[in-house]
Amino acid sequence: MAEDPDRVALAVIAREWGRIGCIGFGGPPAHIALLRRLCVDDRGWLAAGEFEDGVAAVNLLPGPASTQLAIYCAWRLRGAVGALVGGLSFIVPGLIVILALASLFLAAHPPGWVSGLALGAGAAVPAVALAAAIQLIPASWRRAGTVPQATAEVPADGSAVTPATARARAAVRAAHLRWGGYLAAGAAASALLGPWLVLVLAAAGLIEVTVRAGGRAGRAGRPSPPAGILALATGGTATAAGLAAVAWVAFKVGALSYGGGFVIIPLMQRDAVHTYHWMSSAQFLTAVALGQVTPGPVVQTVAVVGYAAAGVAGGLLASAVAFTPSFAFVLGGARSFGRLRANPGVQAFLTGAGPASIGAIAGAAVPLALSLAHLWQVAVLAVAAGWLIGLRRGVVTGIVGAAALGVLVYLAGGPV
Repeated sequence: MAEDPDRVALAVIAREWGRIGCIGFGGPPAHIALLRRLCVDDRGWLAAGEFEDGVAAVNLLPGPASTQLAIYCAWRLRGAVGALVGGLSFIVPGLIVILALASLFLAAHPPGWVSGLALGAGAAVPAVALAAAIQLIPASWRRAGTVPQATAEVPADGSAVTPATARARAAVRAAHLRWGGYLAAGAAASALLGPWLVLVLAAAGLIEVTVRAGGRAGRAGRPSPPAGILALATGGTATAAGLAAVAWVAFKVGALSYGGGFVIIPLMQRDAVHTYHWMSSAQFLTAVALGQVTPGPVVQTVAVVGYAAAGVAGGLLASAVAFTPSFAFVLGGARSFGRLRANPGVQAFLTGAGPASIGAIAGAAVPLALSLAHLWQVAVLAVAAGWLIGLRRGVVTGIVGAAALGVLVYLAGGPV
């Protein structure tokens, strides 16, 4: 028998969301599956349709979608207090684990086996990025082909093509051409521009808003861009050093990362490695690997960057700043999620920013691969690519296997 959502105690939310935060290895797909099993299948707190609507809505927002879904589900059960309890219970276990690992892997003189472990895991990261991008392409391509102007069905029986059908086909072809342009722009920006990538993502979204609004002009007028997106896209760059710089990098990760966890890589890499020199390229690869193999949100990678910059205080600050926008988006907008999904401006923005984000994820593989310091890491990267892309196996097992290969290299006397 389903439990009454109004009677779900905060202690139950803390326990169940904390459990998911402890066992949620595998990134957003695993988190969503665990939340669905808990809230829909086992406890009956949410209807299946309501849960799927929540999944769709959080995917329209910048930031870590699975974290926002965890906050949203807890909000549905106990309002704002439940959202805070559930969100923190989901985030904190992974934060504790990743900060503990950061203290080991980022030590000034780690043991040799630890260095081998880190270098092996880091070698797999470019393949993880590329595999993540490849997995996102089909759905994004289909979404691009859903063009409002193409109102007529294309005949499937070989019958004569009407003018309306010809226009529909032309609109779809144009949308797919723009999709390719956004993808290429995101990849180039990720490989070359680093922290300025967000401007390219915003530009792709706004271009698509403009194009699709033009197709609707005369029927419903020109809609405004999604609320808040222009303000985020045109925000200034922080220039203060120290903790203020950590907070700015973390804010970009939490509030400006469209398209999944791997978009944070180019947003962070140039700042962490080249601008502020908080960590080496090899250490950054290790940070990304730790974000993949620890439970909970992948965005916890930013806590490792914060730790490298300012110790435990920097890690805690980076995590707090990165996740604050997720709480704000849900607490401030959960009641409007239905309208958000139906807003054509929001849909158009994501249709443009989505492929640019996928390109950014794939493009991140280039500077990550160039960060490899040893020839044996290239061989590990090739093995990881075969595992993740060729065989389509899991990310966690791929990184753990690459780390094990790094330890074997150390034991064999290889350079670490």
